[in-house]
Amino acid sequence: MWITTREFESLKPIYVFHKQLDKKEIEPSAYCNVHTHFIKDFDATTDKSYTISISADDYYKLYVNGKFVCQGPAPAYLSNYKYNQADITPYIKDGVNRIAVHVYYQGKINRVWNSGDNRMGLWAKIHENNTLAFETDESWLYKYAEEFSGETTGYETQYLENINFAKKDLTWKTTGKFGFTSAIRVPKPDWQFSESPTTPLSVYNVKPAQITQIGTATYLLDFGTEITGQLYFKAQGKSGQKVIIKHAEELNEDGTIRYDMRCNCKYYEECTLSGGEDEFEFFDYKAFRYAQVECESDVFVPYSFMAIVRHAPFSQHIRIKTDIPQLAQIWEICKNGVKIGAQEGFLDCPSREKGQYLGDFTISGLSHLYLTGNAEMYKKTLFDFADSACICDGIMAVAPGSFMQEIADFSLQYPLQLLHYYNATEDIETVRALYPTVDGILAYFARFERADGLLENAVEKWNLVDWPKNLRDGYTADPTLPLHNVINAFYICANQCTEKLAALLSIDRAKKSETLTAAYINTFYDAETKLFYDDEAKSHAALHSNVLPLCFGIAPTEAQDTIHKLILQKKLSCGVQFSFFVLKALTKIGAWEDAFLLILNESEHGWVNMLREGATTCFEAWGKEQKWNTSLCHPWASAPIIILLEDVLDIPPAEIFSGKGVHEKEVAQGKITVELQ
Repeated sequence: MWITTREFESLKPIYVFHKQLDKKEIEPSAYCNVHTHFIKDFDATTDKSYTISISADDYYKLYVNGKFVCQGPAPAYLSNYKYNQADITPYIKDGVNRIAVHVYYQGKINRVWNSGDNRMGLWAKIHENNTLAFETDESWLYKYAEEFSGETTGYETQYLENINFAKKDLTWKTTGKFGFTSAIRVPKPDWQFSESPTTPLSVYNVKPAQITQIGTATYLLDFGTEITGQLYFKAQGKSGQKVIIKHAEELNEDGTIRYDMRCNCKYYEECTLSGGEDEFEFFDYKAFRYAQVECESDVFVPYSFMAIVRHAPFSQHIRIKTDIPQLAQIWEICKNGVKIGAQEGFLDCPSREKGQYLGDFTISGLSHLYLTGNAEMYKKTLFDFADSACICDGIMAVAPGSFMQEIADFSLQYPLQLLHYYNATEDIETVRALYPTVDGILAYFARFERADGLLENAVEKWNLVDWPKNLRDGYTADPTLPLHNVINAFYICANQCTEKLAALLSIDRAKKSETLTAAYINTFYDAETKLFYDDEAKSHAALHSNVLPLCFGIAPTEAQDTIHKLILQKKLSCGVQFSFFVLKALTKIGAWEDAFLLILNESEHGWVNMLREGATTCFEAWGKEQKWNTSLCHPWASAPIIILLEDVLDIPPAEIFSGKGVHEKEVAQGKITVELQ
């Protein structure tokens, strides 16, 4: 059963879901930033085995006899809520044992949690030798953790943790019971469970690469690369003394720490000492490379600094060797971005939004699948977005989460993502299970077809084109106007991919993409210039308007050379996510050498520029100043991984995913060797 606290027992759940543009008044949650400790003592012996199934709303961290076990669950909608399973046998001792769970309810409507809905609780079942021993009920005890306070940062995605150690219970994980009271049964639980399809997060310790002491009691820590996790250390001083902790992705020009970060996160926390030895262990995670600890001069801080790093399990399936220095560095920053950007979902960034975006997943998901040789996360994400069809058949741009955002361009990439998954895994049963979602997406957009089949007035969802706006190459069509190029190119691709998926399932489906292609050419193509234009007026031919028809096989043969030259002229005058389609357009016509040169190009629009600006993970934009709130870890910039494997080395997707062996390629710039393990 689900248990909760007295304050949450009588709260009426809030339904937070709606189409983005629908006017809906949502009452703020009764509580925010609530940390609760639940405990249960039980007798056990070391000659038996013990497992736990556990979930919480919004999030939990599980300890047995004071030892950390795991955390979760992955965010999910109530109709498909996740629980984790863990073997806790290694943590069991003879006699009385304690299960301690730190449950967090954030209470804000944002991209991270399915929160802001007044639902807070814990659910667990403990098995002894495969037989149910006990579960969460009123015999469990709880009390609130009162040491946390702070304002939100990012897009209200995280509360800062100004820990007051005088209020911290040091014994709750092991023996303490002071202040605890009986838990409350949730009267009408409406969570519908499914076991988490992914392995719990990897959590491990990393020491700073460098510690610089500034003055008598300030320490600047450099971990050498961007990471995701929590800073950990101990400090001892007088009761009431303050310790200031700052985190940052970069340093200012004068060498000071840039904690008021360009990505719209202000990582500044002020903690209050208890007078004893205080253990700094934060609950939520941050994205950072640097941290600074500022103490009063008589505060003792032993050199115990470390980061508790967290991300989805990341096995090294692919290793690359090359004598092309910049290529090796580009691979590394893309790999690192994909690695730490994968938490319980594929996040657009692990700092500002901490949300799973559908369009980002086109690149970050496939890169992760190839790099790890593991499809768990990719498959889970496909189902995450399929579950969002309960809000809109055209699915949401962010899922799962209580923040409602819809982007037409992203929804229309879902059939392509499912086809990518099949090409790599050949998992036909997942295609069969998700085909109704794909069919529903196309049925949703079909409502906006004009007589020739092209989409017009499809503005219930944001027509993105590209992001940020200044990287749209002057695309002239206002995406809020009735008819324009990019959304229709994606609509044709969605139909093409769906027809291929239908054929895999032996489903008879009309070749609608052929009719749409003819209408698209008739509307946007100029036979004299051999270019595609942004709208029917044909006043401007943006990179975007030509890349997609070339990439999706829409462009007439006569136009291929002209578009090819246009791409070489404009290069990557687009956003970083869209660069995937630029590179794929070139490889579509066999110009993989040109795609490779674009990856290595040294202009301000490229991965080399990220390296020049000190990247250790790939950026949200080509340079720090190209966007007003650039995050310095954005896995949507990992297209080179896919292009190098699929197109430069010409390895079939199924072999990249599950194959073994060595693949080599000599190019003009040097040699590339990829080992699949």
